[in-house]
Amino acid sequence: MKIISEPAAMNAGPPGSGSSGRKLGEVILDVQNISLAFGGVKALTDISFNVREHEIRAIIGPNGAGKSSMLNCINGVYQPQQGSISFRGRTFHHMNSRQVAEMGVARTFQNLALFKGMSVLDNIMTGRNLKIRSNLLLQALRIGPAQREEMRHREFVEHIVDFLEIQAFRKTPVGQLPYGLQKRVDLGRALAMEPQVLLLDEPMAGMNVEEKQDMCRFILDVNDEFGTTVVLIEHDMGVVMDISDRVVVLDYGRKIGDGSPGEVRDNEDVIRAYLGTSH
Repeated sequence: MKIISEPAAMNAGPPGSGSSGRKLGEVILDVQNISLAFGGVKALTDISFNVREHEIRAIIGPNGAGKSSMLNCINGVYQPQQGSISFRGRTFHHMNSRQVAEMGVARTFQNLALFKGMSVLDNIMTGRNLKIRSNLLLQALRIGPAQREEMRHREFVEHIVDFLEIQAFRKTPVGQLPYGLQKRVDLGRALAMEPQVLLLDEPMAGMNVEEKQDMCRFILDVNDEFGTTVVLIEHDMGVVMDISDRVVVLDYGRKIGDGSPGEVRDNEDVIRAYLGTSH
């Protein structure tokens, strides 16, 4: 089953290889010298890193390190005071979240922002809003082209429901689902946007071991089968080391490490700040 209509190109430039053996393409997302402050409080200071096509790129660090602020800069929620972000070679200094979404960047959130009274199907359907071409009047009347368009979008969403193995809950109000399934619905809503880059903010927070295994499988499937580039924040180091191609480490808003999972694991600055004392 195909969710993403046009997988990202994989053969641009000399391909590299991720830790899992995946071939990585050229840089798709380039973050350069980003600094962000709220009043006199610095959230990010001169952060630079890149993300390559088809990569799973992890951002880790202690609580308050600036990880979510970094994602908020990438998807246009925050406007950094310094630096720039490039997507497929086009550099932007100020973009709002809608513009970023239209470019092909989707986002899930640490604190679920689902519509709890709406069904699973309707929640995921909201991810298709940017794809809808009919005007509001035709949508409300559900006549002619608008009705046919809605049917196409609903068929697409049904494929996502099948992919995430939540068919049994498709008409259930999201607020009645266990937390782990709600996180899966949040992922589905992001996938409904057909993203080229998927930003995941702690997709496994609050999950038990079985739920984490399922989420890892879905993330790997989206990346492997559809070529979707993934940037994720995650605190479970077992997950990060297992599925990531490269890891960037933040501490108090500064970058202290960047490299393969093995390189980061052996970095003394990272050990002291985050992973624990080296023996």
